[in-house]
Amino acid sequence: MKSFRVAVSSSAMAALALQAASGVQAEDKGTFVPSQIQGLFVEQFTPGWESRWTPSKASKFQNGNEEFKYEGVWSVEEASVFPGIPGDTALTMKSKARQHAISTIFDQPIELDGEKPFVVQYEVKMQNGLSCGGAYVKLLSSSESDLNPEKFGDSTPYSIMFGPDRCGADNKLHFIFRHKNPKTGVFEEKHLKLPPNAKVSKVSTLYTLIVNPDNTFDIRVNEESVLKGHLLEDFSPAVNPPKEIDDPEDTKPADWVDEAEIPDPNASKPDDWDEEAPLMIRDPAAKKPADWLEEEPLMVPDANAVKPEEWDDAEDGEWMAPPVPNPKCEDVSGCGPWTAPMVANPAYRGKWTAPLIPNPAYKGEWAPRKIANPNWFEDLHPNKFAPIGGIGFELWTMDDDIQFDNIYVGTSPEEAAKFADETFRVKLPLEQNREKDELSRDENGNKREAPLSGLDHFVQQIRRRTNVLVDRLSTEQDKLRVLQQSSDIVGFYAAVVAVLLGLVGLLTSLLGGGARARPAMPPKKTESASPTAPTEQGTSSAVKASSVTRRAPVETKDTAAMH
Repeated sequence: MKSFRVAVSSSAMAALALQAASGVQAEDKGTFVPSQIQGLFVEQFTPGWESRWTPSKASKFQNGNEEFKYEGVWSVEEASVFPGIPGDTALTMKSKARQHAISTIFDQPIELDGEKPFVVQYEVKMQNGLSCGGAYVKLLSSSESDLNPEKFGDSTPYSIMFGPDRCGADNKLHFIFRHKNPKTGVFEEKHLKLPPNAKVSKVSTLYTLIVNPDNTFDIRVNEESVLKGHLLEDFSPAVNPPKEIDDPEDTKPADWVDEAEIPDPNASKPDDWDEEAPLMIRDPAAKKPADWLEEEPLMVPDANAVKPEEWDDAEDGEWMAPPVPNPKCEDVSGCGPWTAPMVANPAYRGKWTAPLIPNPAYKGEWAPRKIANPNWFEDLHPNKFAPIGGIGFELWTMDDDIQFDNIYVGTSPEEAAKFADETFRVKLPLEQNREKDELSRDENGNKREAPLSGLDHFVQQIRRRTNVLVDRLSTEQDKLRVLQQSSDIVGFYAAVVAVLLGLVGLLTSLLGGGARARPAMPPKKTESASPTAPTEQGTSSAVKASSVTRRAPVETKDTAAMH
């Protein structure tokens, strides 16, 4: 089996630690030194990586017959965004909106007996973020078919899939393992019921999976545990099927009574129960306001309206001025016929129904009888994963320049932690210092006198999210699918619009002031569109402007030409 060694010498460690402490100014002090840590598989993408890793030449079929080739470009290079250790290179996905696949095959498969911990650890650096795509790793199964890296694709069987995956609001850190049914020999994927969120960052993120001999697991991000669980309890479908199942031949008897309660057959409607009483009645205590003008219509013809010159009474009918609100009604409680407002009817009781009582014939909720599950088995050691013959990345992404580095596969959490100390813990502070330095500069690269303001940060967010959405729309044929998968960005714009509208409303109220105060008088209610809509004083049945119809002006040749 291939084993790649990595570590940093003590002198280099000291130099790099000093570099981290002094920030980005120590850029030329300290260079990458491969580690000496060993495991079942260790990879730092040092020179000669091309002889170990092979890009796929296969195709992927989606939506039936739609073919996508794995034409995404792979490269091994130093980071271009917030670089860490000089000379430290990583496997890099270089293409946007493309299928990527690359793998390496072990000389000998890894056989897992479940008696030792099993550890998978690697770094991801999302230099341009992760708006939509995957960054997970697959440990390829060697027990189902011969592994051919040139044919590696989505249908290649794997033993474990682990790592981040995000598209819009859907963000998860996968841990999937394929379990072999000992009775049928068929493999089935087992997914975490509640996967944690992936961390999206332009600096390196360390993902670690530890599976223990007792079938417990621990998922860590940057060496901090984000989820602990059990292989037999926290995956769906469950590893072991139930011992008993419902009898598929059992049927509910025809005389089975499911109703727990029934209407009381001895109950009768009370004599004083009036089913015809309405829910609402006119308020008998209401009085017409003293200033209500019943003889005045709510709408009157516009006295200032002028009949159009092109209006022909013979052809267009008698011209009528458009209705406008009656000015006499502006400063009074209302106009038109007054009716008392509606109030709840105290005598209303609704349709009578008999009260429910326990059903004496009730037999309980029916369920089919249980029988022994003919497909039952019990595997108490699902941590004996299928033999692993290689490792690969098979991914689709909308974002380029995603890097993978410092892969460790082994049986020692302590060695994995030591490996992280020699690699990840050295580069992370360097990258963070560079990120901090960039945030302290303006768009021209000049040092800011003050920290990035909230407004500047807000503008940067809008610009970044706009670029992401434009990239997606320009590279995808299915625009609706892009918008559906970009719910986070669409939601962001909705929030921005809501905030801007709120600010406009606030400024309008501050600059425009309130309405002119009128002389004190009884409160006036807005007329309802309904002729019987209730008000505090009463209801006007006069017609509103929206319900008045008149003959529209006939379109002449001149006016038609304008259209």
